[in-house]
Amino acid sequence: MSKAFTRETDSDDEDDLPAAAPVPGGKNYITRAGYDRLRAELFSLIDDERPKIVDIVHWAASNGDRSENGDYLYGKKRLREIDRRIRFLTRRLEIAEVVDPSLHHGGDQVFFGATVTYADDSGEETTVTIRGVDEADSSQAQVSWISPVARALLKARVGDVVKLVVPGGVQELEVLSVRYPAPGEAA
Repeated sequence: MSKAFTRETDSDDEDDLPAAAPVPGGKNYITRAGYDRLRAELFSLIDDERPKIVDIVHWAASNGDRSENGDYLYGKKRLREIDRRIRFLTRRLEIAEVVDPSLHHGGDQVFFGATVTYADDSGEETTVTIRGVDEADSSQAQVSWISPVARALLKARVGDVVKLVVPGGVQELEVLSVRYPAPGEAA
């Protein structure tokens, strides 16, 4: 049977898949800046991008034959992608718990939002910032709070040695410094 005669379904929406990596206890810790970025993206999709694509699809549908109409086919596909992203962002924001890392400013214990410098077994120093699942960016030396390294570091203090299980065995990490943003400073 020709592809032209098959019914287009929304089964590729993948609504049955989890919203993202499951987080322990259903919590989705996130900084205010991360929350604001997700919220801005959601409203941009709803208020700007989706209406433009709806107009394009409406115009393309009014042109007649939809089976070979690239604007219509691409527009419908893009609408599904936008709607999927809107559902994803809505779910993530619903379970988001905004945390202010500056509350720990001046502290030496590792909590969410800390920038931690640690040394591994070989003495190599690494600095990472612990962020939310939806905002961590490895290119900016940010790790998710549920990542193995962050889990090993959480609740440790400066001078503590923690164990990190890696594929090659167990690695010891020594916490060298812990920093938090000052109150009122961007996290």
